[in-house]
Amino acid sequence: MRNLSSRLSRWLISGPPLLYLLIFFAAPTLIMVFAAFRIPGDYGGLLPLLQTDDAGKTEVLINAGNWHDFITFENFGRFFEDSIYAELFLKSFWYAGITTLICIVLAYPLAWLIARSNKKTRDLLVLLVILPFWSNFLIRVYAWMIILGPQSYFSVALNHLLALVGIEPVSLLFSQFAVIIGLVYVHLPFMVLPLYANLEKHDMALLDAAQDLGANAWQRFWRITWPLSLPGVWAGTALVFIPALGMFAIPDLLGGTNSIMIGNLIKQQFLDSRDWPFGSVLSIMLTLSVLLMAAIAGWAGRSKKERA
Repeated sequence: MRNLSSRLSRWLISGPPLLYLLIFFAAPTLIMVFAAFRIPGDYGGLLPLLQTDDAGKTEVLINAGNWHDFITFENFGRFFEDSIYAELFLKSFWYAGITTLICIVLAYPLAWLIARSNKKTRDLLVLLVILPFWSNFLIRVYAWMIILGPQSYFSVALNHLLALVGIEPVSLLFSQFAVIIGLVYVHLPFMVLPLYANLEKHDMALLDAAQDLGANAWQRFWRITWPLSLPGVWAGTALVFIPALGMFAIPDLLGGTNSIMIGNLIKQQFLDSRDWPFGSVLSIMLTLSVLLMAAIAGWAGRSKKERA
């Protein structure tokens, strides 16, 4: 009776989250995998497997003899045959990589400052880091469109300074610069928070001991602080790189047609071209890339002793 009660309690606790994952994550993923092997319909979407006549009778169109008319591997062949899709993936990886690198450079000193502040100041700084989440994502991106627009004070001042040194005016909006600015702005808190959580736990006695042994500030950072903070760095890298890789709203709004990423192409296939099978193929490839990066980040985030 006790074992039955214990198992029932575990299922009541773990059952709802598991059911949620099955319904909203596993099931859509399986549908996407199945759609990747289907043939597009005449008017977009998927070629129907069932047909209903005027009398309301439903007929199954697919059978063992004509399955090749409904199931195909050509969608995957299309992906691997045309190099433009691989180039778009590499371009997306480049955007996500640059965004992650900039976030590390900007977030590390801020996370260190927060971790070494007194409790009152620390709580205020953490609040300021998460404050952007209180407003809608699209509103914040539209704000950057105003800031980087050709008539904004920032653009006018920058082009005035460039004119003084003999450089032609530049357009900040609808450029790679605008895309990277938007990606860094949106994902920076996701780098700050795991770094702060890691740096807060460091034992300052280690730095004092290194200083007593003659290590300067740079040596103390590179030999002690940086290695100990690597789990936070890798966690932040995963939280920044993975969502930045599939981002489509920021390239659409800030980058224009010359700065599209793989997420933009997936959206285009589903909503504009209505080629759901090929959109599913692109989504699968993106998912596999994300899983690979998550595995690498998880492996790298563990200590050498754990990896051994």
